[in-house]
Amino acid sequence: MINLSVVILTKNEEKCIAECLESVKWADEIIVVDDESSDKTVEIVRRYTDKVFLRKMDVEGRHRNWAYAKARNNWVLSLDADEKVSDGLRQELSEAVKTNDFAAFDIPLRNYIGSYWVRWGGWYPASKVRLFRKDKFKYEEAEVHPRVFIDGKCGHLKSDIIHKGYPDLEHFLGSINRQSTLEAVKWINTNRKMPLGRIIWRAVDRFFRRYVGKKGYRDGMYGFIIAYFDSFYQIISYVKFREMQIKVKTRS
Repeated sequence: MINLSVVILTKNEEKCIAECLESVKWADEIIVVDDESSDKTVEIVRRYTDKVFLRKMDVEGRHRNWAYAKARNNWVLSLDADEKVSDGLRQELSEAVKTNDFAAFDIPLRNYIGSYWVRWGGWYPASKVRLFRKDKFKYEEAEVHPRVFIDGKCGHLKSDIIHKGYPDLEHFLGSINRQSTLEAVKWINTNRKMPLGRIIWRAVDRFFRRYVGKKGYRDGMYGFIIAYFDSFYQIISYVKFREMQIKVKTRS
């Protein structure tokens, strides 16, 4: 056993949650916080742990902070339900939780669309802070892409978390649609000034940085689609933002 708590957030994850849980059976504690799943997610989870909490997702950062506070160990490994720990990472985690030199560690993410491992365009290693001491770590309480705040030094692990978040391109595009809505809501709630010129510049800049600067072209069709929709994300977020502004003005 490794003395850390694995915390996993779920919502209708019956197709992938077992593989995730299998990859962390060695952990001292496994906690799952479920957002009102309507499938067999919770039933599957209870085969692996009795630490199952039901909580409606409100704001992502707040939801995550609430989940991590449930851990009995100070060291926490945060996973999504469509992720799993690679064999090499398990050994690194065992050593990392013994240190007093770092408050957190970022871990490379090996991202897949379908069976294709996306290696370029900034998609690999795409490291994120996933291992941390819960008393030294906090998420910003934001609806989408919350920032992390760490009280101390952040180290780096070498082995991967394997992320199979998009079974196909349809799911990838669906994620873009959902996240752009949350981005627009964030702009509304924070009273952002988002002139169209800035949005167009961001869109063009993102495409060339991802496709050319970060060599997304080396991923062929997937590289182009990722760069294009990363750019389009800015435009569609802006359109939704303007639509929301109009609705607010109409109601007032």
